[in-house]
Amino acid sequence: MPRRPLVAGNWKMHGSLAANAALVAAVRDVAAGLPSVDVAVCVPAPYLAQVQGLLTGTRVALGAQNVSEHAQGAYTGEVAAAMLAEFGCRYVIVGHSERRALYGETDAQIARKLAAAQAGGLVPILCVGETLAQREAGQTEAVVLGQLDAVVDVVGREGLSRAVLAYEPVWAIGTGRNATPEQAQAVHAAIRARIARHGADPGAVPVIYGGSVKAANAAALFTMPDIDGGLIGGASLVAADFAAICAAAGEK
Repeated sequence: MPRRPLVAGNWKMHGSLAANAALVAAVRDVAAGLPSVDVAVCVPAPYLAQVQGLLTGTRVALGAQNVSEHAQGAYTGEVAAAMLAEFGCRYVIVGHSERRALYGETDAQIARKLAAAQAGGLVPILCVGETLAQREAGQTEAVVLGQLDAVVDVVGREGLSRAVLAYEPVWAIGTGRNATPEQAQAVHAAIRARIARHGADPGAVPVIYGGSVKAANAAALFTMPDIDGGLIGGASLVAADFAAICAAAGEK
């Protein structure tokens, strides 16, 4: 069965009650007209209840941007997977490069977070990607596949089979630069080969691309055979841009 394209918006630390309502209304309309595309929005934790209500009865899935590796306990400020599930979350982003770089999250911690997300009934969107220095040093595959392997060491083939993978070259996130379709495809193909090496079905695990995806370049990226959609940052905050990206995924 062909993989369904997934377009997930990562709002990062943006939003307000009024702006959220307007944006979600537009995203609901977009998703309603694209039954072949899975659409999700990953919102800041304080807005989960609001957006859950706005998405009720729609095709748009709700997601969170972070999750604790712990199920409960004295971890002030953390949010458990079960809490996110109670608010109707389907997805949660794990291992975003901003979490790795700004908050020191390690491969081992990210692996534990992914395991906790799955134990709580969520679908983790695992982000992997290299810095510009690593790319220029020819280390892209070693870095990306190493990040993936660290997670599989913890959750195994079965856990890998229940995740979404997102290749996000660090040098392309929020910079206006993006990997060419051919560069992105090469890494996606390597990721899919590694999925097979771990014993999971490479045709069943979605691998999406993130990194300055815009309305202008989405179609070219999504035509690549191993790119199954996108994890969208800034463009997910602009209804018209997000709609165009979702439409491009619908042409896949």
